[in-house]
Amino acid sequence: MGSTAHHRAEGVGRRDLIKRSAALGLVATPGMGLLSACASSGGDGQDKVEQGEKTARNPLGVNDTAGLEFVLFDGGFGKEYAEDAVRIYEHDFPKAKVKFAATQKIQSTLQPRFNQGTPPDLIDNSGAEQMDMGVLVGKNQLADLTALLDAPSYDDPEKKVRDTLRPGIVEMGQFDGDPVWILYYAYTVYGVWYSQKALDSLDAAYPETWDDMIALCAKAKKKGIAGWTYAGKYPYYIPFSLYPMIGKVGGREVLDAIDNLEPNAWKHPAVKACFEAYYELYKKGYILQGTPGLDHIQSQTAWAKGKALFLPNGSWVENESANVIPSDFGLAVSAPSGLDASDKLPFGTLWASGGEPFIVPAKAKNPEGGMEQLRIMLSEASSKNFTAKVKSLTAFNGGTSGIALTPGLKSGVAALEKAGSNVVNPRLQDWYVQLQKEKIGVSGLGEMMAGRLTPAEAIRKIQSFADEAAKDSSIKHYKHQ
Repeated sequence: MGSTAHHRAEGVGRRDLIKRSAALGLVATPGMGLLSACASSGGDGQDKVEQGEKTARNPLGVNDTAGLEFVLFDGGFGKEYAEDAVRIYEHDFPKAKVKFAATQKIQSTLQPRFNQGTPPDLIDNSGAEQMDMGVLVGKNQLADLTALLDAPSYDDPEKKVRDTLRPGIVEMGQFDGDPVWILYYAYTVYGVWYSQKALDSLDAAYPETWDDMIALCAKAKKKGIAGWTYAGKYPYYIPFSLYPMIGKVGGREVLDAIDNLEPNAWKHPAVKACFEAYYELYKKGYILQGTPGLDHIQSQTAWAKGKALFLPNGSWVENESANVIPSDFGLAVSAPSGLDASDKLPFGTLWASGGEPFIVPAKAKNPEGGMEQLRIMLSEASSKNFTAKVKSLTAFNGGTSGIALTPGLKSGVAALEKAGSNVVNPRLQDWYVQLQKEKIGVSGLGEMMAGRLTPAEAIRKIQSFADEAAKDSSIKHYKHQ
């Protein structure tokens, strides 16, 4: 949570798997009741602006005099990249007035407007107050972005927007069938972040097996350095490295079964083995003291100051913590360590996916304008601008030529290359936000890593949460096709 984001502030909640986000929000995630209310279709709505003429320069038929309202999540990626893209929109449509705002309180700010049927035209739905995507889709609150994807790209009229995107971006925006409801703008590499300088000082390489991980943490402890820290107040960051480890150990079908809310999916031996591995970090005292009370910024700062070797996070961390990461830190990211040679997938298996989910509400007054703003953002120039300013890739498949890659971004690109086809993409964080953040993250993993649940207890608790979600008829359910 950008996400991807994710994404972050006070309280208990997600990342902000996300997502975000890069930026992960900074407030408690709202309950499902609020989210459902947010997605209710009350209100008379607002009149759509009259569509403009479709031309080669205006393929979506934007009304060139209509106003545009754009609300951005103000998280780890900041807002400058979006403001730059807004200026391009204003240049292209000089008669149009753009109202741009950035906030961390996406859900509480926009819930009343969804209820009233008067949402903005474009929203970056990220952070701890992210609105539940599954609920929004299930309640028909989002516009289908197929028209945007099939429009000519901003740079090349011979190429559709969809043909300029990284693999998996279109599919991530789909929930049931062909419509695409979400455009994930950032491309996030999730994994275990560390300082190459710190590993060098211990004469160590990144550990590929769990025995090597434990041995390195023991070595670090003797030097007064913790092995790990994480966002204890937002423990849904832990899955950024735990989920791909589960996929590596048991195969991607284990993660698919979890996403599908299948009975006993959490009781798979790979889940048990990985939970026990992470719990070992707690039992042996390899987690930075006080971590359960730290938010994302505090944990990242402690890690940047060399108090802990490893941090589960997303690629937004380089920008979000730029003011505390030393210039000689040697920022790097790795795919998670596995258990041993019996793992189903090779070392390098990585979670990478779209982050920073942008949506155009179904009741937006100017949906064509919202899509056109996204079309501009998916140009090569805007993509390069984003990457240069916030040290993260975008959904645009390219946009790095001529840019001096920062250490973290360079490491992320290398990790993607090493992963090859072994990239996993768990969907819980966008299919079932409350389940992922509040229940699995806070009530399950957070309690286990704080030593208040054993792995077996955490698994039983999480499986019960998943079973409840599977049986809840008020929730729209999704499955891997």
